[in-house]
Amino acid sequence: MSIISTKYLLQDALANGYAVPAFNIHNAETIQAILEVCSEMRSPVILAGTPGTFKHIAQEEIYALCSAYSTTYNMPLALHLDHHESLDDIRRKVHAGVRSAMIDGSHFPFVENVKLVKSVVDFCHSQDCSVEAELGRLGGVEDDMSVDAENAFLTDPQEAKRFVELTGVDSLAVAIGTAHGLYSKTPKIDFQRLAEIREVVDIPLVLHGASDVPDEFVRRTIELGVTKVNVATELKIAFAGAVKAWFAENPQGNDPRYYMRVGMDAMKEVVRNKINVCGSENRISA
Repeated sequence: MSIISTKYLLQDALANGYAVPAFNIHNAETIQAILEVCSEMRSPVILAGTPGTFKHIAQEEIYALCSAYSTTYNMPLALHLDHHESLDDIRRKVHAGVRSAMIDGSHFPFVENVKLVKSVVDFCHSQDCSVEAELGRLGGVEDDMSVDAENAFLTDPQEAKRFVELTGVDSLAVAIGTAHGLYSKTPKIDFQRLAEIREVVDIPLVLHGASDVPDEFVRRTIELGVTKVNVATELKIAFAGAVKAWFAENPQGNDPRYYMRVGMDAMKEVVRNKINVCGSENRISA
C-alpha cells in the first residue's frame, strides 16, 4: 500500500455520494488512533497536517510513519498539507513524498489568490500531487491562524466558478457558515449557497470547520455535494479530556503507554462517528 493523492479518493466520493473524512494529526498516537478505526471500518481517510504539525514532527518522519501504517493496516491513505500558505513550503514537502496540498490564499484579494493557487497547481500537478484551495474565508482559530468574524466572508458561487476555471484546482474549500474551532451556538449553514456553488462547480467541495457541527447538518452538506469533511478540534478535545480525567483518577501515574491509550480510545470514538456521518464505511475494496 502507499501514500496517494486525494484526487482519487475524492473522485470516488463525488461519484458515489459520500464524503471522505480528513482528520488532523498531531503525533504518532493520533495517527495510530485514526488508522485503527479506519482500518476496522474500511474507510478511506485523509490525514491532514497543519504547518504546526510539520514543525512538531519533521516531514520525512511523518511520511515514513504514514507509509509504514499504510502497509500495516493494508489500506491506501492520503497525507495532506492543511492550510499551507507558500509554494516553497509545499514544494519541500511534496519532494519528501506528500501528494496532497491545500494552498490557503483566502486572506488575499481574488486576483492574488488566483495567482498563488495557479503557481501551486502548476508545480503540484507535475508531481502527481492534488491541490485544494479556499475561496471565501472561515472565522475561528486553527493552529497559528486566527480570523475574527469581521474578516470572515462566505463564498460567492459565480466567483467560485471563475476561480476553478482560472486555477485548475482539484478541490475547493467553501465558506458557507462554518468556522474553525467550537461554536458558542448552533452554526447557521447556508445550504442554498452550497447548492448554488455545486450547480456551477464540478470539482469536489470541501467543508472546513466541521467539528461541533450537528451531524444532520454535515449529512445535508454531503447530499449537496461536499466530498471532504475536515475534523480537528473535536479530536483534540476528546484526547485531552480523556487524559486529564485519567490523571485526575491516577495523580501519581506517569506511564505514557497508559494515559496515551486512554486519549487514543476517546479520539477513536469521534473518528468512528465521523465515518458514519460521512458514509465512508466499507468504501475500500478488500
